[in-house]
Amino acid sequence: MLGTPATFVIVAITVLVWFAQLATGGVNGPVTAALLFNPSLVAAEPWRLVTTMLVHGGILHIGFNMWAVWIFGQILERMLGSWRFVALYVISGIVGSMAVTLIAPQTSVIGASGAIFGLFACFFVLQHSLGGNAVQILVVIALNLVIGFIVPGIAWQAHVGGIVGGFLTGFIFARTRALRRRNLQIALLIAEAIAAVVVSYVGYSLYY
Repeated sequence: MLGTPATFVIVAITVLVWFAQLATGGVNGPVTAALLFNPSLVAAEPWRLVTTMLVHGGILHIGFNMWAVWIFGQILERMLGSWRFVALYVISGIVGSMAVTLIAPQTSVIGASGAIFGLFACFFVLQHSLGGNAVQILVVIALNLVIGFIVPGIAWQAHVGGIVGGFLTGFIFARTRALRRRNLQIALLIAEAIAAVVVSYVGYSLYY
């Protein structure tokens, strides 16, 4: 936890929500129902674009996701700082939900996978921009994408959206690294998040 408080808080809150799910009927209970994302709810309850990242299915679902957040979160939080890491995580999750709205508008989704794919993608961009070897993370992204496509019940649309969000956010970080460009960086991150929400509304209006 030392030096990476945001990663610890994200994992802790997500695990606590999962225990609340278990105590109230699991994936069919009221906690899950209150936080999951379905594109039909974008207009009435837009916060679900984010809260879906807090709810999970079985132990393997939350176990793998929180392991990924713990490993990559600590790395990225040390690279970016806490507030940038949180921005990356949330924006990637929103873009993941946006992709579900556009591609699978009848689908209900739960889990932080979109945000996690955003972490993978951002790490790739940052490694590449710093001249590091980014091939291994590309392999990780590809393998996990393939699993999402072939295993039933996985919202691969959120994975694809998360990758897009992570790549774009990483590009913003890489191009606005200088201290004098901090205000531009903040403005671009806010614009990215707003654009993802607006596109989600557009997708909603097309299908509902």
